[in-house]
Amino acid sequence: MYVTEEQNPRLPYLRDKTSKLTLSPGCYIMKNAQGKIIYIGKAKSLRKRVTSYFRKSADHLPKVARMVCCVNDYDFIVTDSEFEALVLECSLIKQYKPKYNILLKDDKGYSYIRVTNEDFPRISGELQKQDDGAEYIGPYTSSFAVRQAVDEANRVFRLPTCKKKFPQEFCKERPCLNFHIKQCMGVCRGKISKEEYRSVIDEAIDYIRGGSGHSIEKLTAQMEKAAEELDFELAARLRDRIRAIEKAAESQKIIDEHIKDCDCIAIVANSENACASVIKYRGGRLYDKADFFLEQTDEPTAMLTGFLMQYYSASEDIPAHILLADGIDEQESEDITRFLRDKTQHAVYISVPQKGSLLRLTTLAKANASEYLSIRMGRTGREAQALDELAKALGMEKVPKIIECYDISNLASSDMVAGMVVFEDGRPLKKHYRRFAIKNVDGQNDYASMQEVLKRRFENYFKGEDECFKTLPDLIFLDGGKGHVNTVTPVIRKMGIDVPVYGLVKDSRHRTRAVATGGGEISLTKARSAFNLVTAIQDEVHRYSVAFMTKRHKKASFASALTRVNGIGPKKAAKLMGEFKTTEKLKAATLEEIKRTAGVNEQTAQELKRIIDEM
Repeated sequence: MYVTEEQNPRLPYLRDKTSKLTLSPGCYIMKNAQGKIIYIGKAKSLRKRVTSYFRKSADHLPKVARMVCCVNDYDFIVTDSEFEALVLECSLIKQYKPKYNILLKDDKGYSYIRVTNEDFPRISGELQKQDDGAEYIGPYTSSFAVRQAVDEANRVFRLPTCKKKFPQEFCKERPCLNFHIKQCMGVCRGKISKEEYRSVIDEAIDYIRGGSGHSIEKLTAQMEKAAEELDFELAARLRDRIRAIEKAAESQKIIDEHIKDCDCIAIVANSENACASVIKYRGGRLYDKADFFLEQTDEPTAMLTGFLMQYYSASEDIPAHILLADGIDEQESEDITRFLRDKTQHAVYISVPQKGSLLRLTTLAKANASEYLSIRMGRTGREAQALDELAKALGMEKVPKIIECYDISNLASSDMVAGMVVFEDGRPLKKHYRRFAIKNVDGQNDYASMQEVLKRRFENYFKGEDECFKTLPDLIFLDGGKGHVNTVTPVIRKMGIDVPVYGLVKDSRHRTRAVATGGGEISLTKARSAFNLVTAIQDEVHRYSVAFMTKRHKKASFASALTRVNGIGPKKAAKLMGEFKTTEKLKAATLEEIKRTAGVNEQTAQELKRIIDEM
């Protein structure tokens, strides 16, 4: 988007001021007419970076264009290095929370793991922290992670999950099924002391906090000591506990066993919003998950860099390994790594996995971010992923929100018609479907027919009378190959419509094969979600246009049958069909209604009624 001097009269002043800026690194602080800070950024060269906002004919993202329209003036702070600029930017954003910077908004509540304060404590998950004397572990941003950790700890350490009170209900009933299937240690039998039970609870808490690797090491040492002291019963219980931990870890471990602690981070964005997902692994197992809604979108690497700095500057839990679904600038990666190492005083590594189990982890983080964004935007994760894949395959800068698709249908060169279907956010928008009867093309000419349809569609856009034509699509598909694209594109470009146009190519079995450009084809075989979406769009437009063609053909055949009656010509037949619309309504019409509509006598009306009833 371009920003003109009519939109921001201060642009000449801002350009003149920027021409005198230093080439040194630093931070720039944009302000509106009221002097309020609306955006803070960093730059390796202040003059070059700030100039990019105010130069003539600068093509900005929508968010940046809105910000530039509001800039009245700016300040700047020169730093000695890019690293200092990065740290300063993060600090200033945290302090001022500017409107046009990416702000982390985690609208979830926090969850806790609760350990009751009683002789035989219980472990449970809670949504709120109460002042009840219990021990609370957390907070966690993911209630799922809390439930998983609690269920796992209770199962591995065979803790009671019933509602019995101990020691008040010792030996009052026989042990329940959980004891017999070795899901509970059977505290209700009264054979386990407070001290022994407390020891197990401590181990369970240690497992929750430290993960499976730490617990196995500790329990293995205890088992070996028990065996040396010939306490084989205790050693056997510890051995079973170790096996249970290993089994639990195996069932949900999707991470390289040599990496105990890591965060997997991905950001998914559409044209207006973005979401970041952080999946935490500690001790070889999923520990927590956090999703953040980012109200302002920016260039992808800038978003990811800003998120990393804001997220970790406010966190004390920084692992040794940070895995990213997408890459960032090498220099910025080094600066962020240095910042995190200085903050934590331990080694930190940032990487972008390209294969194997670590790639599956970042893919999982991206799927989580996509799902969270789709929920916020009213879409499913599958729809969001399909649109994202489609945009990347076609080389589009933003994900298409509105997609229109056109198909020409005819029966033996007669009844040439076209159908237009509309998909919004990956879903059919049926109230905006439209049908076209071809008016200015003689014979069977798909190219000329498609030209006519697209021309009429955008003539209606300029008129602004029909609600479905008022919005420009982000993407146009034509049911056909590169010939259709090359025929239609010049027509709509001449009308001033700058919307990407692609063809949908079918194979010999009439199934979607590829997307056609003006000079070749783009395969979607590696983008399965996008391929399925395009197939659904092509099938829908074909169904819609064929249904219209069939309806017109039946109507024309019916009208032709009416002209067999003496005194009924094409005009009177068309008048009857125009009045009653459908054959069903015409059959339901009374003799008097037929007589009055066609303007015929009693005898002709009776003959018409007979023909209509027989059809």
